[in-house]
Amino acid sequence: MRLEPLFYLRENSLFLKVNGVHLFYEKSGSGPPLLLLHGNGEDHHIFDKIAIKLANHFTLYALDSRGHGQSEMSGERSYDVMAEDVFAFIKARNLGRVHLLGFSDGAIIGLILGLTRLSVLAKMVLLGPNLSPDDLTPKAVDLIKLLIVATANPWLSLLLKEPRLKLASLAKITTPCLVVAGENDLFKPKVIPSIAKALPDARLKIIAGHDHQSYIVDNDLLYEDVLCFLTA
Repeated sequence: MRLEPLFYLRENSLFLKVNGVHLFYEKSGSGPPLLLLHGNGEDHHIFDKIAIKLANHFTLYALDSRGHGQSEMSGERSYDVMAEDVFAFIKARNLGRVHLLGFSDGAIIGLILGLTRLSVLAKMVLLGPNLSPDDLTPKAVDLIKLLIVATANPWLSLLLKEPRLKLASLAKITTPCLVVAGENDLFKPKVIPSIAKALPDARLKIIAGHDHQSYIVDNDLLYEDVLCFLTA
């Protein structure tokens, strides 16, 4: 794997070419490294409010996934390749073992890294992960199909094709995990509790009255929970 040099866009905002793609990211704060990974069709700014507080305790690396935000698109669209992007980023920056806070697609990427690159992970906060498109409720599937037609966003189709992870395989992920979902999430009721139960070292938090995004997107509702988990 050939790594290209960094170049500065503006203070604390950078590009790094890894795995054949230029990834945009912002670095802030000080302390142990914490990666922030957003969801489908978003960018790193969904974490802005919580990041302001977390930067007092961690060195934050807020990434835009390939094809999102200011990162470029190159090659295939899949969770596996995005997970390899993140792994390549960790190695290129010599970050060692990192904490990871991933929302939706970002949480799926975290699970894949746990299965394939466990040695680079310290603790993970997994917000709204799923293992398969079959985990989505029929209502969520219909909504995604409408959004695909309305927006013509090619990334949305990924939600109906991937991931394809096995519940039993999560037993391999020994890093401590905090698994979070909204009470009115996109997934069938047993999905998130089953994921938390299958992980060897995980705790579960269901946010009452919230949907898939409302507890984290442009929100710092989870700050205390995330801080307590990552610093315990």
